[in-house]
Order: sequence, then C-alpha cells, then structure tokens
Amino acid sequence: MDEMKTTAEPAEKKKLTLKEFLYEAFEELCYVAVLVILLFMFVGRMATVSGGSMLNTLHDEDRIIMTNFFYTPERLDVVVVDKQDGYYAEELIIKRIIAMEGETVHIDFDTWTVTVDGKVLDEPYIKREYGPMDREDMTTDTFTVPEGCYFVMGDNRNGSTDSRSDLVGFVKESEILGHAVFRLFPVDSIGVIE
Repeated sequence: MDEMKTTAEPAEKKKLTLKEFLYEAFEELCYVAVLVILLFMFVGRMATVSGGSMLNTLHDEDRIIMTNFFYTPERLDVVVVDKQDGYYAEELIIKRIIAMEGETVHIDFDTWTVTVDGKVLDEPYIKREYGPMDREDMTTDTFTVPEGCYFVMGDNRNGSTDSRSDLVGFVKESEILGHAVFRLFPVDSIGVIE
C-alpha cells in the first residue's frame, strides 16, 4: 500500500497596500462601533453621578454603567431613577434600594439604624457622621412600601434627599432606569459597584 504524502504549502501572505489596509481598519472600527452601540442600547448605558448623596460609594462626576438587561431590582442594589413627578421630575437620581413592596422600614435617627420588617440592615457602605442622622423634612420614622414601589436611600444619609422625604418618596418600578453595576471613571476607582 502506497502512502500518499501531502504537504501543506504555506499560504503566501498578501502584502496590503496602504489603501487596502486603511479600508480594512475602517471596516473593523465600524464593526466595533456597531457592537458598542448595540451593547449600550440593549445591555447598558452610561450615566454621570451628580452630587454627593451616594458618598462614599460614588462621588460627584463619577461615570458609571447601568443596565436593565434582564434586571429585577433587589434590596441593596444601587439604581438610577427617573422620577416621573415631584421635585426631581426633571433629573436622574442615584440611590440604593433599602426595601421592597409590602415591607416596613423603621429608621432610628439617633443610632442610624435602619430596620426592614424588624431586621436590622448591615450597612457598611453608609457615610456616617457624628451625632444623630438629620431629619430635615422627614415627618416620620416608619414607612410601609406600597405595591409596585421601592424605598431608596443615599449612602450619605445626611446629604441625601431620598424616600425619607416627600420630595422623592417611594420609587415606582417603572421609574428605575437601571442597576448601576460598574464605575468607569475616575480611572483610579474603576470597578464593580457594591
């Protein structure tokens, strides 16, 4: 039986002209641009943090990526909210979900303790100051979250207008634009948002 030997000839590399190289590079950039646009349309969007209500988790001018792709809001998620009415109707706000529909939130302003349905939340992320938590325009310390809504608070409790105030109130699920998942800027703080 004769063995057939085959040898693969190395394919000759075609040298591209400058015009061909530029065309191929432009074509690749177009593919990448379309992919990025599709990702931002369907998976995530960029937003800029405005203000200090989420200190020390997020800072003014931080650039974040939020997503609503297959997203169901959960307790302690940091979310971007587009309030449909009230004081912040024209602005996006960023807060942390503290309680879900049907749950009761109690805030002890003296000890900074937040309880949900009688369970104390472990909140290592809050920016706590000495003395009691500011009450300002807060008329109560107990809130029951209505159906289809969430109770949100900023991590900087003394520098946040949130669900404790009638200026924001409860957040409807339809007002949640997305879950803030990643910080892009500043470069020294790039990473997952917790």
